[in-house]
Formats: sequence, structure tokens, C-alpha cells
Amino acid sequence: MYYVYVLRNTSGQLYIGFTSDLNRRVRQHQEGEGGWTRSRGPWELVHYEPFADRVEAMRRERKLKRGKINQELRRRFSKGAG
Repeated sequence: MYYVYVLRNTSGQLYIGFTSDLNRRVRQHQEGEGGWTRSRGPWELVHYEPFADRVEAMRRERKLKRGKINQELRRRFSKGAG
């Protein structure tokens, strides 16, 4: 199983990623492991979607990171939007 996930920090910034182990990956973000998220935490998991196929998860991640879908995602999960 693969997961596309969205994290939000206390400043309202979002991070979108995918993984095969959601709990481990969120914990890694919380512990400061990783690149972009390292100094921007703490992070809260605000959304995730499961996929049986790695390629499909990667496609969904790319879609969420671009264009109109990304703008809608940012409006939905902006700070205070819950």
C-alpha cells in the first residue's frame, strides 16, 4: 500500500509527499529527518489517500503539487481552515 499525504505546520505551510509507510514517514518529518521539512516543523497530518499502486500514488502526488488542484488544496488546508 502507498499513501499520498499532506502535512501542515504551525505557520500554515503545506508539504505533500508519498510513502509506503505513512506512520514512519510522518514520524521522520516530526523528528526533523528529511530536506525541506527539517527546519519548518512541527507538522500535522491533515490529509492522506491510499493507493495500491506506487505509480498511481506518484501521479496523484504530482497532481496535488501543481496548478488548480494545488490551489484548491492550499485553500482547503490553509491555517485555520481545519
